[in-house]
Amino acid sequence: MASTFKGRVWKFGDDINTDLIIPGFALYLAPDEQPRHCFSANRPGWVNEMQRGDVLVAGRNFGVGSARPIGDVLLRLGISGIVAESFNGLGLRNCINVGLPVLPCKGIVDAFEEGDIAEVNWTTGAVHNLTKGTTLQGQPVPKALQDIVAAGGVEAVLRKEGYLASR
Repeated sequence: MASTFKGRVWKFGDDINTDLIIPGFALYLAPDEQPRHCFSANRPGWVNEMQRGDVLVAGRNFGVGSARPIGDVLLRLGISGIVAESFNGLGLRNCINVGLPVLPCKGIVDAFEEGDIAEVNWTTGAVHNLTKGTTLQGQPVPKALQDIVAAGGVEAVLRKEGYLASR
């Protein structure tokens, strides 16, 4: 996996909880059907506007709530990564565990407008707003978590280490 991701920015606010990311009823759908309901409660139709490779920028406490598979749903949608003022621990690990890169970065919400192009090095923390020509410095997650993302998630690590059978 590359250490950078780049794409068009979609902005979300503070305390984006797992219920907003993937509503309860969608959990009973097949995994490939779940993503079309992502953010349907607070941004109806968003999944029809976003494109593979887009980047989520969010405020404080992204991913608060239950252990819903938000990382899996966002990865299936094609989100290339998430940069937020801060992450809820459960939401952060949910994304990392499936191999979705995340980066905590103070000031990120004010640094981007929706539609700007972000280029993010999630291993060093450098965040570039290519539209405005500005740069911020985020706080990369620990190397052990970066290694999980780079491997493609926890399941990939466990398969590689022989704890799960190969597919």
